[in-house]
Amino acid sequence: MTNYALKLELPWVEKYRPHLLKDVVGNTETIERLQLIAKEGNMPHLIISGLPGIGKTTSIHCLAHELLGDAYNNAVLELNASDDRGIDVVRNKIKQFAQKKVQLPKGRHKIIILDEADSMTPGAQQALRRTMEIYSNTTRFAFACNQSNKIIEPLQSRCAILRYGKLADEEVLKRLLEIIKKEDVKYSNDGLEALIFTAEGDMRQAINNLQSTVAGFGFVNGENVFKIVDSPHPLVIKKMILSSVEGDIDTALEYLKTLWDKGYSAIDIASTSFKVTKNLTTLSEAKRLDVMKEIGVTHMRVLEGVGSFLQLSALIARISYLK
Repeated sequence: MTNYALKLELPWVEKYRPHLLKDVVGNTETIERLQLIAKEGNMPHLIISGLPGIGKTTSIHCLAHELLGDAYNNAVLELNASDDRGIDVVRNKIKQFAQKKVQLPKGRHKIIILDEADSMTPGAQQALRRTMEIYSNTTRFAFACNQSNKIIEPLQSRCAILRYGKLADEEVLKRLLEIIKKEDVKYSNDGLEALIFTAEGDMRQAINNLQSTVAGFGFVNGENVFKIVDSPHPLVIKKMILSSVEGDIDTALEYLKTLWDKGYSAIDIASTSFKVTKNLTTLSEAKRLDVMKEIGVTHMRVLEGVGSFLQLSALIARISYLK
């Protein structure tokens, strides 16, 4: 096996996962609050909510590392959405861990991390209420979720709630460039733009797409990235939208047919059209909003099951009519 193949064995998402809070990208103010907790040592029960791939679970693990040091392996229990987390798990596994005696640094607590906590059953969440109170002297809970409103009110009131925002393009770019330098990846600027465009602020997605492109093609450029993520090329979509706005329906339909013949689904074309239009600075803001409204209506119809070529053709006609 070549050295290069060995390099690709470990997913880069894991290889470059931060272990200290200062290395976590983005959400600076929230990370500073966690660093303060790590410094003082008295961690409250936490709920961290936000979009996927922006560092919620990583932050909790970094906090646990800084609080517990060498005791981390024995004093942290992580349960993911893939585990069975019904009421029995709360009554047995979580309770047993909370009762377990562990040698800890002075003033520190054991930590139970519940990832994707918003997918826990309401019954299991109700069962956690009493457990959190009984064992709060020795154990603290950290919930990571996409939507905090899916966690029942009694649990929310027992926790400090931190919200993570989407990562900025510059923050994603900075981390990608660090990985590219360490892995000696050959790339072009349009390849980086494509990675950032397809990730939409999701760091995990960006790193996975980077590694997949390197594994598949060895060179990161725009065309290769869009082949890997199997997404319509935004330049073609941009030409289609601009032709529609200018009232050139025939040209716009030709671009649409090119994408359709390549096998892209209606939902791919509609969602990429929305992303492209959002950043289309050549159009006035009012015009962009009108076009996005029409794309939104089409997207809704496609999601309802009407994903035909005719539906997308009608979208082009409606955008042209705006002129």
